[in-house]
Amino acid sequence: MSAVESRLAELGLTLPEVVPPLAAYQPAVHSGVYVYTAGQLPMVEGKLPVTGKVGAEVTAEEAKDLARTCALNALAAVKSVAGDLDRIARVVKVVGFVASATDFTGQPGVVNGASELLAEVLGDRGVHARSAVGVAVLPLDAPVEVEIQVELTQA
Repeated sequence: MSAVESRLAELGLTLPEVVPPLAAYQPAVHSGVYVYTAGQLPMVEGKLPVTGKVGAEVTAEEAKDLARTCALNALAAVKSVAGDLDRIARVVKVVGFVASATDFTGQPGVVNGASELLAEVLGDRGVHARSAVGVAVLPLDAPVEVEIQVELTQA
């Protein structure tokens, strides 16, 4: 077990299976020293635990927890092409999309769920640049979607 996966276990988390693509794309692509993930939904065992807009059907706290799940799914996607999460030199960028009710403006707090998980798991290597964007709707009516870009150490 890698040090990163050991840290996940200390946090009571396990790395899930990679979420299969919903359309014509790959969950992650390795290019040079970078891995780019596709947008990861908060799928748990092949299903969304909740659907709807944040600030309407979904609370900001529920959505923050869902963003953590998205980040965990993103780490699984990274491992699928990098082979070992210990190769992560740093998380470079996180982009979070929040399906928002028209009056909801707390997107940064929701995406903190992903950012905080990455920092808990990777320490300083998990600190990153980020965008948190409110959108009208996401695939499958998911409340949140997260993509990450990581830099790898040489194999």
